[in-house]
Amino acid sequence: MKTAISMPDELFTRAENFAKRHRLTRSALVSKAVEEYLRKRQSVEITTQLNALYATVDSSLDPALARMQCEVLRMEDTW
Repeated sequence: MKTAISMPDELFTRAENFAKRHRLTRSALVSKAVEEYLRKRQSVEITTQLNALYATVDSSLDPALARMQCEVLRMEDTW
């Protein structure tokens, strides 16, 4: 798909120079950049959603399990 975009002159120049150094077309560079941006944003969005979900769940250890864990750690200290 063809599209027109606007960007500051300085950014355009930097992008153009980068594309030339890496033997990419301007279209390929912009496509890769948008793809990478969206992939990173998706990861952030998933993390945000998981954080919201787990904020509503009690994730504390059962007291009996916590005692057993402390006991094992004490035993490891004596080994």
